[in-house]
Parts: sequence; C-alpha cells; structure tokens
Amino acid sequence: MAGVLIQNMSFKVGQTLTITGVPKPDSTNFAINIGHSPEDIALHMNPRFDAHGDQCTIVCNSFQSGSWCEEHRDNNFPFIQDKEFQIKITFTNEEFLVTLPDGSEIHFPNRQGSEKYKYMHFEGEVRIQGVEIK
Repeated sequence: MAGVLIQNMSFKVGQTLTITGVPKPDSTNFAINIGHSPEDIALHMNPRFDAHGDQCTIVCNSFQSGSWCEEHRDNNFPFIQDKEFQIKITFTNEEFLVTLPDGSEIHFPNRQGSEKYKYMHFEGEVRIQGVEIK
C-alpha cells in the first residue's frame, strides 16, 4: 500500500485534523481516506487535477460493505501542482466539515455516524508534510 498510513491515532468528534502537503508537479490526483479500515472509509476525499475523466474537481465519497456510496462533487478547486496546501477537517456526529486551502468549505455527511476513527491513509501524487489533530 503506497502513501502515508496512520493507524491507532484517534480522530474524535469535535476535533480538527490539519493536513499539510504538496501535490507533485505532474500530479493527476491524490486522496485522503479517514475511517476504520481500508474496507470501511467514512471520508474519501479525492482532488483530481486530471483523473478518472474529471478535471479540477474534488470528489468525496465513503466506502462501506464493499461498495462506494453516492459521490459528492465540488468544482471549486484551490489546489495547484507543486504548491503547498493546508486542509482542515472538523468532524461532528453529523458531518465532516472540510476547509479547503482558499477558505471555502465542503460539508460531507458522517454516513457511519461513528464518534471516532483510527485509520487515515494519504495516497497518490502528493507529499504529505504534516498531520495534526487538535
């Protein structure tokens, strides 16, 4: 499994996860996955520069019981290849509030309703520089 994998670091309701990274100069896409395991992902956030038929689109989804659920798409795309970004994800019982690098927000439902997630996987054409939970 490529990328950065973090397990057993609790991300609980009311906390904010801050991710700092840099998409590679030729990046097509990268993904941030938060959940219980690779088979149980509450938030899959996939900024796509040019991948899977999408250009400059952020796709969010969740993966449960072996299947992807309904996608949420956002055409606001404040990512630039080879430029540092910071994303803040605040987690409540109802949703993940994702604050993008330009200050805009994505509201994605906490479909599983869990109060704690311990699995985080950052993958794709990105260099993760920092992960902080407060």
